[in-house]
Amino acid sequence: MKHIPVLLDSVITAIGDMRGLAIADCTFGAGGYSRAFLDAGARVVAFDRDPNVASDVELFQKKYGNMFRFIPKPFSHLNEIDEIFDIIVFDLGISSMQIDNADRGFSFRMDAPLDMRMSGTGMSATDLIREKSENELAQILREYGDVKKANILARAIKESQPQTTFALRDLIFNPNDIAPVFQALRIAVNDEFGEIKKALAAVPAKLKTGGKCICVTFHSIEDRIVKETFRAWTTPAGDPRLPVTHPAPFKLIKPVTPGGDELKNNPRARSAHMRGVIKSC
Repeated sequence: MKHIPVLLDSVITAIGDMRGLAIADCTFGAGGYSRAFLDAGARVVAFDRDPNVASDVELFQKKYGNMFRFIPKPFSHLNEIDEIFDIIVFDLGISSMQIDNADRGFSFRMDAPLDMRMSGTGMSATDLIREKSENELAQILREYGDVKKANILARAIKESQPQTTFALRDLIFNPNDIAPVFQALRIAVNDEFGEIKKALAAVPAKLKTGGKCICVTFHSIEDRIVKETFRAWTTPAGDPRLPVTHPAPFKLIKPVTPGGDELKNNPRARSAHMRGVIKSC
């Protein structure tokens, strides 16, 4: 399936005039967001831990020169960049290219080694199943996939030790649990929620006053992490019983969800939310 950037028009609208802005695209992927920002006159620093984006990165560097800089690391390394940005954007979750590449082991629709590593390094899904206890595995399935019979499935998975996507798929007796189980293992393998929390913690210090942080989420937990973080940033400090409080350091941007046309053209957008904040002080 062709990669279609989700809520791109809404993100562009939320940013406004990009000419001369410094933008951190924290999830380069296929470059859909970065391309739009660069073509609108912005300078972009992009992050991605997936080594498979290298060919696209090379094309961007040839086309855009010093207007485009790529950091081959997870976006949790945002705090290590010696730069302050006008805009910081996160397009969270998994990309279409990762799902559609059978060799990556993300999809239960194609048989492949049970890998699921976005970076290609570290513990694979097979390793995770081997290393985690039955109780730990059940907790992963329950918390990250909302799998109802997590204990039973965890026991079956631990006993079978599946090595391929089809082997794992065939262990799951309820078809409605197949996608949630794969999702839960992928999230655990890549520490996706931990990465989001680390990256968001770096945003206030990396954003200029008047700058914007925009997040597009797909999973209910990642959306809750973003929503709760933004709520904390936009809540005034001090004792509410007193007449003077410190103003909130951020202001909310109105959330957006995909409209009918986008959902028709891109079914993978159905769970997406765009949330944003403006740094006010």
